[in-house]
Amino acid sequence: MRFTTWVEVDLDALTHNIAEVRSRIGEALGIMLVVKADAYGHGSVEVARVAVAGGVDMLGVATLHEGIELRQAGIDAPVLILSPPMENETAGAVEYDLSCTVPSLGIARALSRAASAEGKIAAVHVEVDTGMGRCGVLLADAVPFVAAVAKLPALHLEGVFTHFPSSDEDTEFTDGQVLRFRELLERLDRKGIDVPLRHAANSGAVLGVPSSIQSPLNMVRPGIVVYGMRPSREGRDDMDLRPVMSFKSRIAQLRDLPVEHPVSYGRTYTTPRPMRVGVIPVGYGHGYSWRLSNAGEVLLRGRRAPIVGRVTMDVTMVDVDAIPDAEVGDEVILFGAQGDEAITVDEVADRVGTINYEVICGIGKRVARVYVKSGETIGLRTLTERRVVGRRRWTDEQ
Repeated sequence: MRFTTWVEVDLDALTHNIAEVRSRIGEALGIMLVVKADAYGHGSVEVARVAVAGGVDMLGVATLHEGIELRQAGIDAPVLILSPPMENETAGAVEYDLSCTVPSLGIARALSRAASAEGKIAAVHVEVDTGMGRCGVLLADAVPFVAAVAKLPALHLEGVFTHFPSSDEDTEFTDGQVLRFRELLERLDRKGIDVPLRHAANSGAVLGVPSSIQSPLNMVRPGIVVYGMRPSREGRDDMDLRPVMSFKSRIAQLRDLPVEHPVSYGRTYTTPRPMRVGVIPVGYGHGYSWRLSNAGEVLLRGRRAPIVGRVTMDVTMVDVDAIPDAEVGDEVILFGAQGDEAITVDEVADRVGTINYEVICGIGKRVARVYVKSGETIGLRTLTERRVVGRRRWTDEQ
């Protein structure tokens, strides 16, 4: 199937990046891959299938319904809801065998009641705030809170974790968090409270905070690095990461405009000369930022073409005067590689004044996802369908 605008997801790169994480942390630690926000825009179901086959032990989501989506797709790997659930969501978590992060005894008791009613044991994790200042239980309250949760019927204390606000920028502060978290785990051990999973390291910590991937911690929670990007440019490391996502479109129309002709809404650009303009069927309705208006570039036939005029909801215009061989139907790279040239997600983020996370998470569901393995398309996801194509399957060996 030929699309006008699509995301290409390189499953070989995904598998490679998981192997890079494994090489960094060793064989003793588990990996919980964060697949929230539709796996950062890559497709949570498709990514989860490949990740579990590639050695990921657990999956992390943000919401109940993200977990349900995985279960309804037949993914039976352990799944943790990382964000605090509401009381009315506890029954759903029990029904779909999803582990929950419990932020209060009220939620823990509601989960206990829901599990008891179904004759099940619900797995729970407790997040301890060692300096993130977002969710969780304060460090000073953590020991009695964890002890109380562990005593509730029909609950299994599966894990305790903490989160880092600046592991990619401030390793000294992060080391302090690790120290406080380890001391907490020691106090829990002395009280005889069993904590099977103890995790803290996000992508930045996996890259640059060795203390966060050492005993007694036994699991890591990478996200952005598995998708081939770094959480920031502050840290430096030797990890060989490969971009998993490319964002692509096509030339839908070529127009020869006269001199001093306005282009797009607001007439923020006027042609300085007779000029050939390419019309690309992508805009902010697809998740391509309006802030790239008169500021961004795309790749066409391996060369850069500047955006002219405002990015609109559905189309964007580019100056193709310097690419006289451009034709309707030509592939356009919004970010990714073409020939010897590349536009990275970080470059796009810099141009619009945001972070790489927002760029990839913002790509909307109207954009088809095309899954590629060994150069062959093996899966598609569009607004109307999700299907496997070709001879190769998700878990085939390379």
